[in-house]
Amino acid sequence: VQLVESGGGLVQPGGSLRLSCAASGFTFSRLGMNWYRQAPGKERELVATINSAGGSTNYADSVKGRFTISRDNAKNTVYLQMNSLKPEDTAVYYCNARSGLYYSGLIPRYDYDYWGQGTQVTVSS
Repeated sequence: VQLVESGGGLVQPGGSLRLSCAASGFTFSRLGMNWYRQAPGKERELVATINSAGGSTNYADSVKGRFTISRDNAKNTVYLQMNSLKPEDTAVYYCNARSGLYYSGLIPRYDYDYWGQGTQVTVSS
């Protein structure tokens, strides 16, 4: 299983970037996909989610209206279009593939839970 992110970099405030995550080694079209980010000294946070068919998306309040998640199941790729970037968007962005939620006691677990290596996004003038 591989998830390979690309598209990160340095951008000025107000600019745009498009992240891509290419998946292999599993049936991409069966898993929901997520983008997380982690800024220095902060916990990893969920940024955006998309269901397996691509018909349902959700966003963190901090990025709603600026970021768009999409997927191309024919290309086994998920995207994150980021517009109107702010310095507080600076973080390492991670692609995540996940399915089969269950609970071990009160702890959520997943049958499938795959992560990419991350791509750095820096928003600075």
